[in-house]
Amino acid sequence: MEKRVFTLGTGSRTWEEFLHLLRGYRVEMVIDVRSFPTSKFEHFKRESMNLSLGEAGFGYSYLGKELGGYRRGGYEAYTQTLSYLAGMELLERMSSRCRSAIICAERLPWRCHRRFIGRSLQERGWEVTHIIDEKRVWKDKVRDDPQGPEESRPC
Repeated sequence: MEKRVFTLGTGSRTWEEFLHLLRGYRVEMVIDVRSFPTSKFEHFKRESMNLSLGEAGFGYSYLGKELGGYRRGGYEAYTQTLSYLAGMELLERMSSRCRSAIICAERLPWRCHRRFIGRSLQERGWEVTHIIDEKRVWKDKVRDDPQGPEESRPC
């Protein structure tokens, strides 16, 4: 089993650009972690995506209830809850069956809760690649000490 997953922000991409990225990274399953799976762009609304992705040969699953952002107390605190851990187990099971991309609306992963999901997956031994565009990705560096090495801390 390949323990590799991608993340991708829909942003203001066209449907064609979105599909091109999925195909370019050989994604088979799209896992939607938006709390509110709607968009001003019709093609990124949950119902449209489910249908259109199926027609294009991709799987689609919605895990926004389990892993969506905008949590009371902040998302980082939410990552310590049983609900989050159950969502992560479900995400891992789904991602272990086929090459998956976790999607949300925010294009940049460091501004999105996908970074927390990605870190959790990395801690569980997964390789996580955040797709920015066709030729640009971002890989988060998981550190044991979130403040960084002692010598780099401010006085």
